[in-house]
Amino acid sequence: MSPSQPITNHYQNMIQKIVGRIPLRSRWKLAVRTVPVVAVILLLKLAMHYLGYEFLSLSSLFTAVVSANIFLIGFLLSGVLGDYKESEKIPGDLGASLETMADEGFILYKNKKSKEARDYLVQLSHFNRSLIAWFYGSERTESLMEKLSAFNECFLAFESQTQATYIGRLKQEQNLIRKMINRIHTIRETSFLGTGYAIAEIISAILVMAMIFIKIEPFYESMFFVSFVSFILIYMIHFIKDVDNPFAYGQRDSEVEEVSLKPVLDSCKRIDAHLKEIEE
Repeated sequence: MSPSQPITNHYQNMIQKIVGRIPLRSRWKLAVRTVPVVAVILLLKLAMHYLGYEFLSLSSLFTAVVSANIFLIGFLLSGVLGDYKESEKIPGDLGASLETMADEGFILYKNKKSKEARDYLVQLSHFNRSLIAWFYGSERTESLMEKLSAFNECFLAFESQTQATYIGRLKQEQNLIRKMINRIHTIRETSFLGTGYAIAEIISAILVMAMIFIKIEPFYESMFFVSFVSFILIYMIHFIKDVDNPFAYGQRDSEVEEVSLKPVLDSCKRIDAHLKEIEE
């Protein structure tokens, strides 16, 4: 067993524990979470009807407010979708950069049988696992950046073994990874138009309360429209908040629309395959 094997096993066990805590994603999960809230609203509507507390009347002004709120929700959705589409590309770019760095180290080891190249691949494997742990909140950004900067020692060791352009390529990939980590950190910490969320939530809450006290005949039509409009408003607000942070892995308040980390996980497997080939 190589000296790096216990450390590798430690990281593997940590990643398995993290992934094991993540609930299975489903396209219907958000809808299921919304239905109980709508059911409570319908019960309140039913109670207000039989108690005779429906003192509001349906008017064109009310429908105009509903349309305005839906327009606001659409505006918020279009804003967060831009960041989401950009975020979808980041794990693939991260995986590509990590594998490029691994390929360069593997080539150097094959050419020179360099102990420094082997140690570099071990360090890259550990960094990949730290990156996955960071996505799930088990690693701090500062710590991850320090591990990324630690590759500079490996690059210094390579100066006597290869050309400067080779090290330049490695530094370029290191810089790309640093930029992507900073971008992910910014997306996590920044909410798109928090005041916009607030006004959408306030208007939606007022509309739902108003629909409980609005008298619509026949009564079964009022139950249908109250349930339909309430479901759409509540669902869309939760959906926008969830899409606004596509890197909220394992968080209870955002467990529906996270971008896939499969490229990063696959790069980890391929780097381990390089290490296994070296050790054999």
